[in-house]
Amino acid sequence: MSRIGRAPIAVPAGVEIKIDGSNHITVKGPKGTLERTLVPQIKVEQDGAVVHVTRPDDSKLSRSMHGLTRTLVANMVEGVTNGFSKTLEVNGVDYRASKEGKKLVLNIGYSHQVDVEEIDGITIDVPNPNTVVINGIDKQKVGQFAADVRNKRPPEPYKGKGIKYSYEVIRRKEGKTGAK
Repeated sequence: MSRIGRAPIAVPAGVEIKIDGSNHITVKGPKGTLERTLVPQIKVEQDGAVVHVTRPDDSKLSRSMHGLTRTLVANMVEGVTNGFSKTLEVNGVDYRASKEGKKLVLNIGYSHQVDVEEIDGITIDVPNPNTVVINGIDKQKVGQFAADVRNKRPPEPYKGKGIKYSYEVIRRKEGKTGAK
């Protein structure tokens, strides 16, 4: 049995979960509402303030989807209660970020400014010119949006210039003079 899949999901006060017969789950909380249709092989049941995820058999598909389904439901509950955030750092001489309305404006060494539009469900904060914080209730959307922003100028290994996650460590390389 999957250790992750067996673990019950605690539902905090103020969070409402609705599961219909076709495994369509709706989670409503203080920060918003999330919906997802889960695979029909896995059974999701609610017992009061606890949600259990079970699998009917030990087929390969059921085993592979058991832990994933439980994690997806747990992330939905976490998202509507606390939300998710990713912090990006902009490193480089004269590299900076700013926010204009609902747009993130990046000056990252190109001959032009790079504009990134805020999508629905995502909010962007720029506490200082070298830090960008991306917030939202859907973990997948937050991670994908952060990856898209990072992809505008990934960090390079020689000087470390570019956009990186706050927890990311850039492995530095020596330049040409290091070969002597």
